Amino acid sequence: MENEDFKLLGKSGTELMTKPSEKQLETFKNEYTTRDYYIQFDCLNFTSLCPVTGQPDFAEIDIKYIPGEKCIETKSLKFYLHSYRNTKAFNEKVINNILNDFVAVCEPKWVKIKGKFAARGGIALTTIVEYPSLSSDEK
Repeated sequence: MENEDFKLLGKSGTELMTKPSEKQLETFKNEYTTRDYYIQFDCLNFTSLCPVTGQPDFAEIDIKYIPGEKCIETKSLKFYLHSYRNTKAFNEKVINNILNDFVAVCEPKWVKIKGKFAARGGIALTTIVEYPSLSSDEK
């Protein structure tokens, strides 16, 4: 596979983006389209900002998907998720936006994104989104 198309992979001086955009996500051709298999990303140190207080919200983000024609390149995903660091948004919006951008870029057969946000005021919040739709056991 040729890596000449990647803008981030193998480049050490890349400037970090400050606003999330699906354009940050890069893909490569799935070589195994004749079978379904899972790819899972676990981001243990995700940060965004509360839109009301401006305080940081810390989360673990898990992305599990069955690729279609394209797979997400890992470093671009890392930079994309990092761009939320200074983004003010409710936790539910953050996770739904990640799903929307992920689907727009790689058109997976199926994807599930789980954002487990750290407790604030004694309450932890977890948002789970799924494409094409939530399975009946999650509703």
